[in-house]
Amino acid sequence: MIGVTVLGSTGSIGTSTLDVLRRHPGQFRVVALAANSSVDKLLEQVVEFQPPYAVLVDRTAAEQLRQHIANNGLATEVLDGADALEVVASLSQVDAVMAAIVGAAGLRSALAAATSGKRVLLANKESLVVAGQLFMDAVEQHQATLLPIDSEHNAIFQCMPADRSKEGVRRILLTASGGPFRNASVNDLQQVTPEQACAHPNWDMGRKISVDSATMMNKGLEVIEAHWLFDLAPRDIQVVVHPQSVIHSMVEYVDGSVLAQMGNPDMRTPIAHALSWPDRIDSGVASLDLFEIARLDFQQPDFERFPSLQLAYDAVAAGGVIPAVLNAANEVAVDAFLAGRIPFVTIPRLNQAVMESAEQMQPQSIGHLLEVDQRSRRQAEQILPQMV
Repeated sequence: MIGVTVLGSTGSIGTSTLDVLRRHPGQFRVVALAANSSVDKLLEQVVEFQPPYAVLVDRTAAEQLRQHIANNGLATEVLDGADALEVVASLSQVDAVMAAIVGAAGLRSALAAATSGKRVLLANKESLVVAGQLFMDAVEQHQATLLPIDSEHNAIFQCMPADRSKEGVRRILLTASGGPFRNASVNDLQQVTPEQACAHPNWDMGRKISVDSATMMNKGLEVIEAHWLFDLAPRDIQVVVHPQSVIHSMVEYVDGSVLAQMGNPDMRTPIAHALSWPDRIDSGVASLDLFEIARLDFQQPDFERFPSLQLAYDAVAAGGVIPAVLNAANEVAVDAFLAGRIPFVTIPRLNQAVMESAEQMQPQSIGHLLEVDQRSRRQAEQILPQMV
């Protein structure tokens, strides 16, 4: 039986993961569930799956969970604090770790899974955006298995050569829905509200990633992630706007062949693929009805409407710590937008300002990158009032 830790179990990826796991009770065992502060939701999951360990980063919330677990007569041990995430990602009885904590906060635990030689199901794209080379080095040195969960990168993984080389590959075609503002004018974006930005037409996601989709920063971060996952230059990663989100991405080969992975827009498909790879298991996703879809559309991305996408290409081309700087600035910008502190169109402006003020250098360690991350966040907060 395969032991699984789910980091970020109360989020959208985490709950989808648990839905796949509950379909295969004899094949998988939940060893640990981890979240930030969602006491009630994590308690429901603990009652159902009864893992040996549960983690809440927020210590007050963790104490509440301990009381509830004791009252329910459960044997689950509750750990607290950010360090506990690394503990449950490294347990000897764990074979696979779903790394689904959003943002730079998920980096250390994802890295802990890699350095422990686990099967790392990477839904935390920031691990590669912030620490690409260091993370990939850890995967190789500790013989971990890295499987992407983002639907686009999982699709690319499925379309790449079976030996996981890039032999014969010409380029990647990374699809994007275009988000809720795909057809909006630049002027329309001036008045965008958080509710509008979070109303994704195809995917049910958390608020941060929904805003990133609306700015197309999410796709930009995926370009950086694809660069590290598949060892391709940014010029060989083409973003293609595909509103239906049926083709999740494509790989073009030098002989002219283009392989595409298709399916309904449901994260349980890549989750099930990664959990069972190289085999296949039922994900609970409905079969794709091509007659109902009827058509598939493709457009070039509009860099004027979505300058965040260009910033990501610029960051990966610059290399060094610049992608980490961009990611940190963007997290501050998105939080500020959701809190009503800045307008939607200020998000890329703030990101660009922080990038331009950053000192280029090569990362020396994860600790160094986290220092860069914190410094960039402070810089973003200092610049932010000037942007309103």
